[in-house]
Amino acid sequence: MIDYPTLKIIWWVLVGVLLIGFAIMDGHDMGVGTLLPFVGKTDLERRVVLNTVGPHWEGNQVWFITGGGAIFAAWPLVYATAFSGFYWALLAVLWALFLRPVGFDYRSKIHNPTWRSVWDWGLFVGGAVPPFIFGVAFGNLLEGVPFQFDNYMASTYTGTFWQLLNPFALLAGVVSSAMITMQGGTYLAHRTEGAVQQRAIKGAIGAAVIMIVAFIAAGVWLQVIPGYRISSLIDTAALSDPMSKTVVHESGAWMNNYRLQPLLWILPLLAIAGALLTTVLLLARRALIGFVTSSLALLGVIGTAGASMFPFLMPSSSMPNASLTVWDSVSSHLTLGIMFWATLIFMPLIIFYTSWAYRVMRGKVTIEQIKANEHSAY
Repeated sequence: MIDYPTLKIIWWVLVGVLLIGFAIMDGHDMGVGTLLPFVGKTDLERRVVLNTVGPHWEGNQVWFITGGGAIFAAWPLVYATAFSGFYWALLAVLWALFLRPVGFDYRSKIHNPTWRSVWDWGLFVGGAVPPFIFGVAFGNLLEGVPFQFDNYMASTYTGTFWQLLNPFALLAGVVSSAMITMQGGTYLAHRTEGAVQQRAIKGAIGAAVIMIVAFIAAGVWLQVIPGYRISSLIDTAALSDPMSKTVVHESGAWMNNYRLQPLLWILPLLAIAGALLTTVLLLARRALIGFVTSSLALLGVIGTAGASMFPFLMPSSSMPNASLTVWDSVSSHLTLGIMFWATLIFMPLIIFYTSWAYRVMRGKVTIEQIKANEHSAY
């Protein structure tokens, strides 16, 4: 049996892997949806765009569902507190996501320009809104979320919805939205040709530039944002008890891990270098390799956020000692152990069938294919 402290770290890494997998796989679907009204000027072009992700997007939702389930099972206090504090924001994500399945299924059922245009913009909302809100949520985590626990360990969110829309969080939302759009545009450039590919390349490069600028700005801003630091001794093998520590709120605390472990600077450098390489590769029409470098950029962005906050998962701005961390807001030793072995079995299966599906349905999607498959294509 793996010891409890090690399992806590393993699950911090595994949840990070699931979030990165979601950003890479479901993220390029959302990025394609964000670009749909702009890279497709005619109905046939938009059908080309939809058919690049149509066969895969439902399978890619596995990463989203698994990530949410893993947070619920591994960090139940984080899950409960987040759904309390971010309730309306998460509902907005769900409302936007509702437009995706019906948009894909119904958009091309009726030969009516207005009908199809409405669903195109619905798919745009379903692709653009979730990444932006997820980025805003991460920005709020870095600033601290106003929640506290009572004597019965019930959490209470003491802020407002509009408080979530603060300047730093909105900047984080721009970073998230831009990196997902870059990912979608790069994938589109790989799967299309002609005018659609040209527009996808321009969209991806524009998004990459915005991501780099916003990411650097957020990093500079993070230097002066008051962060959180555990100032007391903590028992890493203890059961879940977020009130068992002392936390201080001080300027520059989010940079402590980088001072202690300079190798962590690889993560933000990877985010910037990945986006720059993606731009160069797209200009050289090497979109497949560009998709790899774009994925590395996403890994760098998400990894930077995780490395900055560790061991914090959800800091509290109104009651710092109640901040939720890797050490004191997790499930039991037995639960983490069972989940770990289940993950070792099922995650390779997910990767295998996803890889197989993409291999079988590889290649360019063209207008000629859409015309030849009028009743079966999206």
